Amino acid sequence: MTPFLSVRDLYVRFATEDGTVRAVDGLSFTLERGRTLGIVGESGSGKSVTNLAVLGLHDPRTTEIRGEVLLDGQELTGAPESVLEKLRGNKVAMVFQDSLTALSPYYTVGRQIAEPYRKHTGASRREARLRAVEMLRRVGITDPALRVDDYPHQFSGGMRQRAMIAMALVCDPELLIADEPTTALDVTVQAQILDLLKELQQQTGAAIVLVTHDLGVVAGTVDDLLVMYAGRAVEQGPVREVLRAPRHPYTWGLLGSMPRLSSDVGQPLTPIPGTPPSLLAPPPGCPFHPRCAYAASVAEDRCRTERPSLPPGRGAACHLGEERQRSVFAERIRPRLG
Repeated sequence: MTPFLSVRDLYVRFATEDGTVRAVDGLSFTLERGRTLGIVGESGSGKSVTNLAVLGLHDPRTTEIRGEVLLDGQELTGAPESVLEKLRGNKVAMVFQDSLTALSPYYTVGRQIAEPYRKHTGASRREARLRAVEMLRRVGITDPALRVDDYPHQFSGGMRQRAMIAMALVCDPELLIADEPTTALDVTVQAQILDLLKELQQQTGAAIVLVTHDLGVVAGTVDDLLVMYAGRAVEQGPVREVLRAPRHPYTWGLLGSMPRLSSDVGQPLTPIPGTPPSLLAPPPGCPFHPRCAYAASVAEDRCRTERPSLPPGRGAACHLGEERQRSVFAERIRPRLG
């Protein structure tokens, strides 16, 4: 079966005064209809840059994009802006992470939801307004016929995020990209937003890309998981397998830095040592080796000189090898995770 979204060997580079930023460095992944892919990693790992590249939202004057992005068999890399405009908000839509800045303060919420619907369907103002009310109702906004005329500042943070989801789904897109949709929301509202995305996916059969830095968010939400570091994919696979038996030292670090209900009160978190590399001059070999406790144990200094490849399907881009990955996790990492 041909995947609905296929990204192959994607490179995104930005020209700056200090040099070229290698924001995404040879990334590949696929996504089927009706499934959810979680993309996780620290800030600056290339998650949001990747999805903006899928939508063609980077400035071509300062951005170089190479690789293949196929949406339902249609090539998006290098496609004319007129083609991309017909797709955005229609076949593919995005929920941005900061709803307060993504929504215009000068227009009502209803008008901002109705605008893409009118553009892509040719509906009248009245039809578009009724559609906006319907969408607000679908995402759980009470009294939608009244709230449709409110401005974004009159909505709470959770309500604004719901309105963003309504705007993204107003044309029933087949692919929804949710970029940190629960950032800055309290835990209860986070759970409501994630449940809403799952419910709407069941209704529409859309494919979803969920971008986050929080492994706790993806645990019960996504089907497959892609872990990114320094613009590269370092681990991938079904979410349950990745979380239960992670193979890459970076994934171990992400899991170890998460707070746990079983931990003693006041017990400090275990951060990943060091800092992410500069994407102006990423380290040779494995980009994680300067922060990895196991790099020195790999023969022939391969971690510092040779870039590890990510195998297709379930696997990790790591020179330790699958057998060593399993044993290290079982003996050293799992006991610390509890």
